[in-house]
Amino acid sequence: LPERDRAELKRRKLLLEVTLKSYWIRKGSAFSTAVARQETELTPEMISTGSWRQLPFKPYNFSSLGLAPACGHLHPLLKVRSRLRQIFLEMG
Repeated sequence: LPERDRAELKRRKLLLEVTLKSYWIRKGSAFSTAVARQETELTPEMISTGSWRQLPFKPYNFSSLGLAPACGHLHPLLKVRSRLRQIFLEMG
C-alpha cells in the first residue's frame, strides 16, 4: 500500500501492523543431549590429583551483586528496654 493510504487506514483503525520475528535454531559445536554438571569449586583433592584439568568449570560472574548482608538489628539490651517501656505504658 502507498504510505498515504496506509496512514489513512491506521487513522481509521482499519489497519493493524504486526511485526513478525523468526529465529533459526541449529545445533552448535557444544550440542549434547546429556546435561553435563559443571564444577563450581576447586578442592585441594582436585589440585593434588590433577583431575581439575579435565573437568568443565562454571564461569565466574564478577558483575553479580550477591546477597545483601543481614545487618541493622537492634542490640539485645535495647530490645529489653523497649519491651519494658511498652509493658509500663500498657500498665498506665
